[in-house]
Amino acid sequence: MMLCFEDPAKLKTKKIVFEDAYVARDSGTLEQLKELSSKRRLIEESINESSFITDAIAREISGGLTSPCEQDLQKLEQYLPLLENLVVHYDLVSNNRQMVVWTTELKIRWTSALSGSSFFNLLGPKYFQIDSLRFELCMTLFLYGAILREQALEVLSADLVQAASIFRKAAGVYQYLAHDVIPSLRAALTAERPPESTIPVSTVMSLICLAEAQAVTIRKAEEKGNTGGLLAKLHYGVVQFLDEATGILYSMNGEYKDISSRFLGYRPHLLRKSLALCIGILLLGILQNMNVSSKDFISSCKALHELRSQRYLAEGLRIAGQVGVAVGVLQYALVIVKKKVPGEESWRVAFRKEIDDAADMLRKYEHENEFVWREKIPTVDELPLLEGKKIVNFIPYHPQRWERALVFNI
Repeated sequence: MMLCFEDPAKLKTKKIVFEDAYVARDSGTLEQLKELSSKRRLIEESINESSFITDAIAREISGGLTSPCEQDLQKLEQYLPLLENLVVHYDLVSNNRQMVVWTTELKIRWTSALSGSSFFNLLGPKYFQIDSLRFELCMTLFLYGAILREQALEVLSADLVQAASIFRKAAGVYQYLAHDVIPSLRAALTAERPPESTIPVSTVMSLICLAEAQAVTIRKAEEKGNTGGLLAKLHYGVVQFLDEATGILYSMNGEYKDISSRFLGYRPHLLRKSLALCIGILLLGILQNMNVSSKDFISSCKALHELRSQRYLAEGLRIAGQVGVAVGVLQYALVIVKKKVPGEESWRVAFRKEIDDAADMLRKYEHENEFVWREKIPTVDELPLLEGKKIVNFIPYHPQRWERALVFNI
């Protein structure tokens, strides 16, 4: 099964009117600034839930798109090329003091979906203001990646191949953010900044998307009837993605602590039974400030995927005539996974289901070994080690830029 975590897309922003801040030298520049404001306003109304248009009108405006995710992606894909073009032209004159002043007057403000202060502010969500067009680009791209993830979950039941591809595309967006956008934003960052504007969080989101893509790929491999040996490696490959993300999260403890417990304590929606349960648990475990520590959740996530991997490994060993070793693998797997059961009841139910399935398998193998094979059960040190196989990679994000001349009155 797979868990849905939609919080990364729950960003909000304040209105920006580009033509009110920047003074254009010609009518062409003025029109482009107005177009920027118009395209951004559609995004503002969508994420701020301030639009009053009906579903039918929204569908007509989007050219027949019925999915809200697809409609939002279309809005972002129309806004981003214009924004990229503005950033390029701003960089050409960024040393001009007037441009700096005008950019400050934009008052670029976004909330954070991952910041604890955004959720525990009694006066409403907290807005982070950073006077940089690259901050606007950063947050818009983060939103784009998050909505791509939502779209992947939306098409999951209908097309596994497409869902995996969209997850990989989202991973590429976050990779681009971490390597190309945020490094150039660092000079403008203040001490108080949203987690979405940090390299570690974007890198972790990229790894999570890859783990999700591999989880979907495992489902496809199961449908094709692939061997247990391959499936064992694929499940452990997911663990390896999560291990890497875990290491990054622990390394940023001292760098950024204001991360929301909602990233830890969201209430998931169960989707497909045979997809990877632990992706959501990783997301639960990324952050702190809950009764159960992030370490407990992450270790639970890893234990579940290791359990799946060990089940397929045991199945392969039994087919190969090594029933005693298969019994040992399952016995050890159950001992370990039972120590990782999370405290939250909604997770315990799903966790018990995985454990019960493995326990039924163990009873069957033990019975077979006792009455037929009578093989010695190896010690823990004698058990075979799990091997991982990563078979997905991100799809590189190539920013589109509408190359239009912008001339400012400076």
